[in-house]
Amino acid sequence: MQLLGQHSEENDTPLLGLLPFTVRRFAPDVAHKVPHMGWNNLQALQGPLFAGLSDADHVYFVHSYYAPVGGYTTAESTHPAPFSAAVQHGNFHGVQFHTEKSGAVGTRILANFLNL
Repeated sequence: MQLLGQHSEENDTPLLGLLPFTVRRFAPDVAHKVPHMGWNNLQALQGPLFAGLSDADHVYFVHSYYAPVGGYTTAESTHPAPFSAAVQHGNFHGVQFHTEKSGAVGTRILANFLNL
């Protein structure tokens, strides 16, 4: 997902430039460790990848960098502030979480992708 952006703070890296965001590093604090690792819910679901899912569904994350929420965002999560959990640009879809580790929810997202 992060590759679709313009630039990453991770090693000052240029990206593909398909979407207008800069990938930023989470700022660690006492309550929110970096990397963000574990189960977190999805919110503000939009688009065909999330058919049959709800804001109560959880997926598994392992990441230290994030894309901010914008017009390209199709799902959000928080750590501690909102970030893009999924993005879309035309027929390009990207997710920040690990579908393969996200149980039945991840399987549903992969099935939805295959049916696009």
